Amino acid sequence: MTDPLAVGSVFPPRRTLAFVASLRDLNPRPAIGRMFSSLRIPNYRRYFGGQAVSLSGTWMQGVAQAWLVLDLTGSGTALGLVSSLQFLPVLVFGPLGGVIADRFDKRRILYATQLSAALLAVALGTLVATGIVEVWMVFVIASMLGFVTAVDNPTRQTFLHQMVGPEHLTNAVSLNSVVINVARVVGPGLAGTLILTVGLAPCFFINAASYLAVLFALHRMDPAQFHHEPRQPRRKGQLREGLRYVWATPAVRVPLLMMAIVGTLAYEFQVVLPLLARFTFGGDAATYGTMSALMGLGAVIGGLITAAMRRPPATALARNAVIFGSIHLAAALAPNLTIAYGAMVLLGAASIRFLSLGSSTLQLAAAPEMRGRVMALWAVAFLGSTPIGGPIVGWIGEHIDPRVAFGLGGMATLTAGFLAYPALRRVAGRASVELVPEPGDPPEG
Repeated sequence: MTDPLAVGSVFPPRRTLAFVASLRDLNPRPAIGRMFSSLRIPNYRRYFGGQAVSLSGTWMQGVAQAWLVLDLTGSGTALGLVSSLQFLPVLVFGPLGGVIADRFDKRRILYATQLSAALLAVALGTLVATGIVEVWMVFVIASMLGFVTAVDNPTRQTFLHQMVGPEHLTNAVSLNSVVINVARVVGPGLAGTLILTVGLAPCFFINAASYLAVLFALHRMDPAQFHHEPRQPRRKGQLREGLRYVWATPAVRVPLLMMAIVGTLAYEFQVVLPLLARFTFGGDAATYGTMSALMGLGAVIGGLITAAMRRPPATALARNAVIFGSIHLAAALAPNLTIAYGAMVLLGAASIRFLSLGSSTLQLAAAPEMRGRVMALWAVAFLGSTPIGGPIVGWIGEHIDPRVAFGLGGMATLTAGFLAYPALRRVAGRASVELVPEPGDPPEG
């Protein structure tokens, strides 16, 4: 009888060893260890703590700013305008922010952007506290914050790579997404309590103070532990150079085009969910709040699952887009509110996984000297698309049907995933494949 352990007689030894090694992934304990692996890096651990505080303040200010605009104008149009003004600089000047991120020391840039955002929060809080605030002042400050974001976003994205390196990048991006979504629950809750008890102004002052946590974390970092990358000297044509590089590099171009499509039509939840809650399910503000909270819960779960996974192949982004789009469509077709609530949890998990995979895939694929400009275009595709997609989705939801508006995002995501898969498969095929070496194999060199 054939020895059942003599697997080499059936499978090639190299493939056998690779298969046996892959069985380690079935043990949940290593996966749980990987879930928080980047927190073992002191610099990232400090940054993570600072972000947890600061992002809660950011969400708090977002709620307070929206309430302030409604208090001053009573207009939904004005509320949409202030949101557009805050993201328009990212759309127009985002690529220039990437040039700055590639050219200068990233930690020093973050010192400047965090301090600038804090001063803007103090300014708005002072205007509210003194009772002289007018809506045009809110518009101006929102626009100025948009310019800060245009530089801050690509710098923060690439600074993650500098802190943790390529091995832990997907984990760090995923944990960062978890922090954002936990803050998305904590910040608005605190803002609502403060607005009811002490008014609007403290929300802005507390947000300003929260930036001190990030500034302190940056100060406490050890630059000797950074994964240093070459800074680009100032020269003409760096913006055009970045655009040419992106277009000539499929591993970068395909994910960016996917994000442009998905970001424009799918990530418009702040527009379509209120319409769905009110007009489709006959709910109220509490219904919308529950939908948002469940999406946030799903995003935390999805972020932790992504953080526990090993470095994914390039095709994982396309596969997740198909899953994300399918859940999106299922949520749009939910026959009742209970099923819609359940779909929100899954939708939050899939949406944050798509963002985490997209960000880490781009950073790992981009040349180090181009990483800032690439991530700036990622911010343009994700944040800068809001002024374009928001009105389109809102018009469809208002004049046709909220389900159609919601389903449009699902169809766009599905289409992007199916179209991108062959291209990403070619990218993965050209990449080197790491195999488990056979005993006695000479080392590569």
